[in-house]
Amino acid sequence: MGYDAAATRARILRAATREFADHGIAGARVDRIAAAAEANKRAIYDYFGGKEQLFTTVLSDACSRLSAEVPLQEGDDLAEYVVRVHDYHREQPEYLRLLMWEELHYTDGPVPAEDWRTERYRRKVEVIAEAQRSGRVRADMRPEVLLFMLLSLVNWAVGAGQLRRLITGGMGEDELRASLRASASALLAGGDGGEAGERPAP
Repeated sequence: MGYDAAATRARILRAATREFADHGIAGARVDRIAAAAEANKRAIYDYFGGKEQLFTTVLSDACSRLSAEVPLQEGDDLAEYVVRVHDYHREQPEYLRLLMWEELHYTDGPVPAEDWRTERYRRKVEVIAEAQRSGRVRADMRPEVLLFMLLSLVNWAVGAGQLRRLITGGMGEDELRASLRASASALLAGGDGGEAGERPAP
């Protein structure tokens, strides 16, 4: 049987995802990735160009899988979307860990695949903007900020498990999901006493 480049590349990506999620960018080791992928180090450099380029590919792949498995489309219930993101993170914890490592590593300047990822978020922002125009959610916040706050709500709730335990004494998953849905709904409705869709007077 001949050499299967696609299969080797896929094994490297899986191994690299685990390695970066566990150790971060600085702590990840190419030799461990190669051993776990049953590939040689040269293949990693040939396919990806180096450790930071490999991290960029890993993070881009993780972003693509999240977008594909938890899509956000016009007309979707945005509070339910937050719960679906929670469920995905519980099943696929690597993505949040990659984001946390990225935050620690890239303190200044552009982040991996910045333009491509920004465009992905822009599409989600447009879904929220459409919901604002239709009066389904509050319109007194920029849609970009509203998306950021919704994702912050779920990402922190899932990613800071130790803090959740310290504060709540051990909130169960059912209670967490219900609380996320209620919190997202309250955020989307607004808390200033106005109707969704109204903008504050200048």
